[in-house]
Amino acid sequence: MNLLQIEGLKLAIGGTPILRGIDLCVAPGETVALVGESGSGKSMTALTVMRLLPEGAEAQGRVHFDGQDILAASEAQMCALRGDDIGMVFQEPMTALNPIKTIGEQVAEGIRQHTGASRADAEGRARTILARVGLPEQKFPLTRYPHELSGGQRQRVVIAIACALKPKLLIADEPTTALDVVMQAQILDLLRELVVENRMGLLLISHDLAVVAEMADRTVIMRHGEVMEDGETVRVLSEQTHPYTRQLAQASMHVPVRKAASPSRFVSTLGEPAAARPTPSSPLGANVKRPDEGGTNRPPDEGGTNRPTPLLTVENLVRDYPGRRRSPFSPPQAVRAVDGVSFAMLPGESVALVGRSGCGKSTLARMILALDAPTSGCIVFNGMTLTGQRESALRAARRHMQVVFQDPYGSFDPRQKVERLVAEPLHLLDRAPTTSEKREMVADALHQVGLSSADMAKYPHEFSGGQRQRLSIARAIILRPRLIVADEPVSALDVSIRSQILDLFADLNQRLGVAYLFITHDLTVARAITDTVMVMQDGRIVEYGATASVLDFPNSVAGRELVAAAPDLRRAVARRLREQG
Repeated sequence: MNLLQIEGLKLAIGGTPILRGIDLCVAPGETVALVGESGSGKSMTALTVMRLLPEGAEAQGRVHFDGQDILAASEAQMCALRGDDIGMVFQEPMTALNPIKTIGEQVAEGIRQHTGASRADAEGRARTILARVGLPEQKFPLTRYPHELSGGQRQRVVIAIACALKPKLLIADEPTTALDVVMQAQILDLLRELVVENRMGLLLISHDLAVVAEMADRTVIMRHGEVMEDGETVRVLSEQTHPYTRQLAQASMHVPVRKAASPSRFVSTLGEPAAARPTPSSPLGANVKRPDEGGTNRPPDEGGTNRPTPLLTVENLVRDYPGRRRSPFSPPQAVRAVDGVSFAMLPGESVALVGRSGCGKSTLARMILALDAPTSGCIVFNGMTLTGQRESALRAARRHMQVVFQDPYGSFDPRQKVERLVAEPLHLLDRAPTTSEKREMVADALHQVGLSSADMAKYPHEFSGGQRQRLSIARAIILRPRLIVADEPVSALDVSIRSQILDLFADLNQRLGVAYLFITHDLTVARAITDTVMVMQDGRIVEYGATASVLDFPNSVAGRELVAAAPDLRRAVARRLREQG
């Protein structure tokens, strides 16, 4: 008997059809993956099972969970099921967590509500599950609030809440999107263990086909609210019988056509084996301490008088945050988020900054963008020293430095139209453009990212996730900046949209000469779009070099861990085919 049985599910919102006759089942101890592009109906299917649909939604068909009719259940019955028998991991952790409650309170809350456990017992169980998702109390006390954690750490809290009561069915909507590849592997191992230990059914919603190939027994491919293909995962992903399945697989392994790598201090090391590859010398004598060199730093490379002037130079950058007091009378213990980082970027160079969640990547990016002041060190951008400058003096630098955030919807004012949103950076110009000039500049920026001038009159909610990310990029390039800092710009996008956005980044790099600092935990993205990779660990750069060299032959422990944990579609399918004989 199936744990979850969905038959002929139709869903309409305000008269608009969303789901068109979905058939899906999950047996106890089975993992079923739900795969498809953004807008295909995956999340709406999950929300129907949870009965968390928006107002005006009408569902028809049959949805049975453990013999209970979900569509006919009362709200009281659903409250008893949610969090106990059915758990759900939502994609965006910050909206799923209460910002005014500690993480301990939020994990213990469901335990107390459904089991009647005492506060002490509930907190003890909360400690156990938080430690199991990689948040041990020694480093992450229960008294921390969500804003004190990184995005990946918050996602682990959400997973802990969903798994705390060992539900019969866990619905995981992109559960590892915000996680680095090492933590992703650990969380996927945890989910496998729970499936085996408790015969838990797992409905895994994901756009990452490599993860699906590793995890799922069966895969359901959705498009436009309909099931395109349903079958054993290995067969579906290896044979790729349906054209849409083949399209998704090709998009997941897509590599943009790029210009030759920009002149780089690392270019001479391309393709050399790890044993022969010398450590690239930073122009600043960066703080890289390689395990195979006993932690010694190389001196600055003084050779090459024709070396281009760096666009961005970061020297001995440190950022300390005040920690918590151990007692009411003791001084706060400083927490070092960035520890003596040095590196340089050349004009037009594309650099990936990779590392575990919480290693300091975003803190480093905020300092480069002059949104956060360093404790010590120096940042020089486009010939101008940024550290220690007044806000008014930074206007000139900000004209040539822009940012693309991970969540495009959260970075826009939903009450403003596209014309005004894309034009926001124009206030940095010395002479304010006229209305007609502004419209022309916005239209040109939209055209550069594959949108039209007709889109200027729309609001952000009228676009898909991929289109909103294009709007973010349009806003970033409207001033023709020399550097764009992209913080996980494609991690929340499905594979088809991701391939389009990566193509767009590569095209802008070639046509406009834009340099990129890509902050990413996706090594596939780093390999596809960047010239150089820097590996960050515990606030320090522990490895740097040409992308192919670092990712093919990582020298640092952190680099090897990231590469070993990175999911790979071809490798996963081949392994499972071998296991089946």
